[in-house]
Amino acid sequence: MTVEAVVFDLDGVIIDTEEVWEEVRRGYVAEHGREFLPDTQTRMMGMSTGEWSRHLSEDVGVPRTPEQVAADVLGRMAGRYREALPLIPGSVDAVRRLADRFPLALASSSARILIDQVLETAGLTGAFRTTLSTEEVPRGKPAPDVYLAATGRLGFDPRACAAVEDSSNGLRSAGAAGLAVIAVPHGVYPPAPDALALASLVIETLDDLTVEAVEKLR
Repeated sequence: MTVEAVVFDLDGVIIDTEEVWEEVRRGYVAEHGREFLPDTQTRMMGMSTGEWSRHLSEDVGVPRTPEQVAADVLGRMAGRYREALPLIPGSVDAVRRLADRFPLALASSSARILIDQVLETAGLTGAFRTTLSTEEVPRGKPAPDVYLAATGRLGFDPRACAAVEDSSNGLRSAGAAGLAVIAVPHGVYPPAPDALALASLVIETLDDLTVEAVEKLR
């Protein structure tokens, strides 16, 4: 079975926001007199909006409802994006390069409001045939839901699709859905060895994400 379509992650693949997310959420938690748990940052990478806001409210102890936490943090993130969009070098070119050959989808853990804003600012809205947030499916990453939904919207068997991911939970999500996994490990937040082992291809930069490399995956 050959690869017929490609699904991109957003955070850590197209935009370098993991450090921004951590800074914003740590600051927010600290303002309420709380601290991250030892595994909070790792757990939240890939979680849907509902999942991470519930974690901060119920597990970390921020004295706000999950809905209030989500609204507070997303408002701060949107403000940071308006100030400056931290595009990863080569990401826009990589998306456009693959869009000339493959149907593309986006499967992101970011909220819909942030997805739309990022793609509009980056000039990539028209590059994707469909975009999905994990808040629009039952479970966030590492569950396969968002990748199954994305490939379904594209009209392809997941095994005929490739995923471009950076985080442990993202790699696990794509692997569980049956896609061929391309890993672009984040320098600051590298994936766990078991998650990286799911990748059919590991690349150092998005300049290495070529049509030829994707075509050879299967």
